[in-house]
Amino acid sequence: MNRTLSFTPLTLISAPLLHGLYQDTPGYFQLLGGHVPTLGEVERDIETAHHDRRRHLELLHDPQGRLVGSVDYKTDYPDPGDLTINLLLIREDQQGRGWGKVAARQLERRYAPSKRRVLASVLGDNPRGAHFWERLGYRFALDARPAMTWYAKELTPPASRRTNLLAGA
Repeated sequence: MNRTLSFTPLTLISAPLLHGLYQDTPGYFQLLGGHVPTLGEVERDIETAHHDRRRHLELLHDPQGRLVGSVDYKTDYPDPGDLTINLLLIREDQQGRGWGKVAARQLERRYAPSKRRVLASVLGDNPRGAHFWERLGYRFALDARPAMTWYAKELTPPASRRTNLLAGA
């Protein structure tokens, strides 16, 4: 099976798709103690995102074109050279199939030439989310509980390490 995902930028027209994804993943919103956003709330969030040139909302489709998830991330945030994943959401009936890992790895590869690290937020008390990022090589970076914790992964070695690696070659 082809283990790649297609990333499709979200537009206002695709708001019902994202809303449907949210409805198919109620456990995530229950974990946060909130409700599944309404279509109107989803539309407002997409509109807000389009006013921030650093923020990207994308739908994730499997090789057969089925919607399996979404990703919400920012480039050059909080610092230049950072990629911050605010939400990587996989539909509940698709969880445990490796799509989250595939999505994270594809983002890392896409941005590795221009970004130095990836930050990932884990909202609320979510040990499963923390474990997901840790398994992918992310390390605990910041405790901002009760709202969230942050995990980080360097994409490129620091300049001094690159120089030493080249010198030893």
